[in-house]
Amino acid sequence: MNLINKFFYIFVIILFSGCSSQEKKNVSIVSEDQIELQMIEAYNAGIKAFDSEDFLTAANKFNEAELLFPQSDWAPKASLMAAYSYYYDDYNNDAIYQLELFIKTYPKDERVSYANYLLAMSHYNKIVDEKKDLGPLMESKEKFEFVIKNYPNTDFALDSNFKLDLIQETLASKEMYIAKYYIKKGKWIAAINRLKSIVDNYETTIFIEEALHRLVEIYYKIGLIEESKKYANLLGYNYASSDWYKNSYKVFNKEYENPYKKIEKSKKNKKKTVLKKIKSILN
Repeated sequence: MNLINKFFYIFVIILFSGCSSQEKKNVSIVSEDQIELQMIEAYNAGIKAFDSEDFLTAANKFNEAELLFPQSDWAPKASLMAAYSYYYDDYNNDAIYQLELFIKTYPKDERVSYANYLLAMSHYNKIVDEKKDLGPLMESKEKFEFVIKNYPNTDFALDSNFKLDLIQETLASKEMYIAKYYIKKGKWIAAINRLKSIVDNYETTIFIEEALHRLVEIYYKIGLIEESKKYANLLGYNYASSDWYKNSYKVFNKEYENPYKKIEKSKKNKKKTVLKKIKSILN
């Protein structure tokens, strides 16, 4: 082979190698575009299934969309929509799994605050009987606290505060339920411990006044009068107009008459007088 033929041969090899590389590149680009189209198609199928209230199919389609093109901007959106589909259909365990996966996979996503809120709500929706199973209650409490701490200026934090108030009321009601059981059985120390738990941990709930009164009663009953007075004073200082304080006052003064009763009676009499005057004018 002469020199010219050798150069021509080398040139042909280089030319075809370049063409082959270009063809592969084009195939790669076409393939990626096709995958993105398939992903969008799967996502839209998920939306359609969701609108038709076929939520499990919707979740499967959204998961399919994410798996088809995990590098796409659509992937985190599809993942969150899958979680929402499970949540909407009360598949709370599936929603929890999907949301935890989303938070782990896309920690910088702009929707992560919503994902954490939805995670808290999924645990909250699992509460069936808080007297038997505190797990979902405590899990949701922890998650709502996380939302409030990390996203304080969001609507999610606002609703999380409201949910926490409801959870506190529920936990306090459980403590009161158990305390009353112990009172009924005459187990005074166990009852005191439960009532003190309400005073120490759930002072903003509606059960605080009753808890203080029950402590007044129990301490008086077992002969610890000074301790009983301490809780009566605490109740009177904070809730002077409460019926529970009036009941506590009666523990020490059997002749006690509700001073507010006279005021209420006076108001009623004034109201009657005004009505009589109006009637006389009309007649």
